[in-house]
Amino acid sequence: MPKVSYTTVLTLAYQSLGVVYGDLSTSPLYVYKTTFSGKLSLHEDDEEIFGVLSFIFWTFTLIALCKYVFIVMLADDNGEGGTFALYSLLCRHARISILPNQEITDEKLSEYVTEGTTDTWQISALKLFFDKHPRFRKGLLVFVLFGTCMAIGDGVLTPAISVLSAVSGIKLKFTELHDNYVVIISCALLVGLFSLQHHGTHRVAFMFAPIVTAWLLCISGIGIYNIFHWNRRIFHALSPVYMLKFLRSTGVEGWVSLAGVVLSITGVEAMFANLGHFSPLSIKMAFTLLVYPSLVISYMGEAAFLSKHHEDIQRSFYKAIPEAVFWPVFIIATFASVVGSQAVISATFSIISQCCALKCFPRVKIVHTSSKIYGQIYIPEVNWMLMCLCLAVTIGLRDTNMMGHAYGLAVTAVMFVTTCLMALVMIIVWKKRILNAVAFLMLFGSIELIYISASISKIPEGGWIPVVLSLIFMGVTYIWNYGTMMKHQFDVENKVSINRIVCLGPSLGMVRVPGIGLVYTNLVTGIPPFFGHFVTNLPAFHKVLIFVCVKLVQVPHVSRKERLLIGRVGPKECGMFRCIVRYGYKDLQQETCNFENILVSSILQFVETEEECPLKPITGCSREFADAEACYAPDHTFVDLNDVENMETSLSKDESLRILEAKESGVTYILGHSHAKAKKSSSFFKKVAIDIVYAFLRKNCREPDVVLNVPHTSLLEVGMIYYV
Repeated sequence: MPKVSYTTVLTLAYQSLGVVYGDLSTSPLYVYKTTFSGKLSLHEDDEEIFGVLSFIFWTFTLIALCKYVFIVMLADDNGEGGTFALYSLLCRHARISILPNQEITDEKLSEYVTEGTTDTWQISALKLFFDKHPRFRKGLLVFVLFGTCMAIGDGVLTPAISVLSAVSGIKLKFTELHDNYVVIISCALLVGLFSLQHHGTHRVAFMFAPIVTAWLLCISGIGIYNIFHWNRRIFHALSPVYMLKFLRSTGVEGWVSLAGVVLSITGVEAMFANLGHFSPLSIKMAFTLLVYPSLVISYMGEAAFLSKHHEDIQRSFYKAIPEAVFWPVFIIATFASVVGSQAVISATFSIISQCCALKCFPRVKIVHTSSKIYGQIYIPEVNWMLMCLCLAVTIGLRDTNMMGHAYGLAVTAVMFVTTCLMALVMIIVWKKRILNAVAFLMLFGSIELIYISASISKIPEGGWIPVVLSLIFMGVTYIWNYGTMMKHQFDVENKVSINRIVCLGPSLGMVRVPGIGLVYTNLVTGIPPFFGHFVTNLPAFHKVLIFVCVKLVQVPHVSRKERLLIGRVGPKECGMFRCIVRYGYKDLQQETCNFENILVSSILQFVETEEECPLKPITGCSREFADAEACYAPDHTFVDLNDVENMETSLSKDESLRILEAKESGVTYILGHSHAKAKKSSSFFKKVAIDIVYAFLRKNCREPDVVLNVPHTSLLEVGMIYYV
């Protein structure tokens, strides 16, 4: 990995304030308000205030600092973070991936790294367990999807609660202002925020970073003022003894109020998910040097103010601001709340992108907005969907307390999923002792389960929102994954051998027309069923035929020099080849307009290499081309695209000349346009899932030719119905 200069790290740390930490930084707007929104009352001895502050401090320190910054962020997948990054690590090391077309040759990729130490018997037993029980592999995927869908729900709730909390502060100065006007102003700010997303994370970050920096400095300065002005004894609340006193004196009501305390760590999961937008070092530097101390001081200052002003508990944040600086702080708070939404929006884009790559979400348009930081993306469909849902929540609820209850459940659920996956990563990937993983799971998992139990009690008061949203998103992701896997299974079971195509040629009067045909298929072996359907109805295909399989590998990125695998299909005189195009789950799966030239040059290089080397039987590691396609063929040739583009091809060989002549005649892209139908014997639920839900999603998502950037003038689609 190339060294990064300190200037770059500092620049990324500064940018991360505007993208990663906006959500976490605006939590003081609503934490105390939501915590004391129930039946919890304040007494003169201030034990409740000291207890809540103690809970906030230790939760923030243990979860945000110790768990995420010091431990979880070490489990990045080649620089990528988030729930799917942890799942990807487990898939590679434990071989539990359910993705199709996974081959042993993929393990030779430079980013497909595994620890060199030998597995312990515990690790071997765990891997064997997953290998023998496919249901648990699917169960792990469902568990990951649950956390992912909760994170998407977080992306809906964060903008709504942050903006509405900030704007509602204006009612302190204009008490006659109707709530409808507060909602209208909040909606206008939300529309403006989502309208800026197409400019890209890097441009948004430079606009937003100064706002978050000013915000953190403001709340820390006000916190210091409140501590020394109202109650210097507030430092005593940092003792964990006050947590026990709080629970002992408040009982059930104190336990229920913890659903508000957990809002102090909203945004920590977005911090991990946004790892690909920046770098681990820059995110850690920004958190430890500025974000953590500023927020701790802010919470302490607000608690100091509350200890002398019990009656202002529902508007404590704005009441704690000195009158002389109220309006400047209000303006900064409003802008900071808008910025706070940026963290989860960027994280949602990253999550959806990974879901699409792992065949768990319908195809959408993914735009890479930065040439320097690869993970910075924008997804138009998801952006406008989030905006509509945010506006619906803001207009429908109008109450930040109810939003806070919903928000807390979404946050704690995602954090618990991350904790469970991290325990598996410690055992399988890091090869730590099981006791270490159990200790990690018990410490952080128990804390999160306490907060989950408190948040569940708030389901009737708004907690149902993330549950409903996550169930809807989870249904979409699972049904799309199920339908895609069923289609691939149908293709595997009904694939056609090259021998059959060759044998049918004379009886069908097969004709070879000039040009090159690029047949896009989901298979790494055999001929796809739709092509067999095509040649039996129209017995003609191109003189040079290339079966192109675009496949996903369980790594974030595949380098250009490792992307293409070239091989021959059938006898040499057939003029058929196979090209496997490999992508990582964070790669942009769109080829440039120069793909035709790159592919043809790669084929020419393969042909010349094949002629220089003697043929030998296919070995196990080259089994992609061994399935009834040819008895003999050379091993895989890794093609460096950087060399290919500048390669001077020798024209002395007949086959090379034929390929070049075919290229001059034109290139045609042949894609299957298949429609899934449930069998008549299928269950009612399967018919609903396939015939209604999957069909609707497939009809309204991006078509494969759009995702692959295929020119419409050269496109030939073959329709086919398959029953699953």
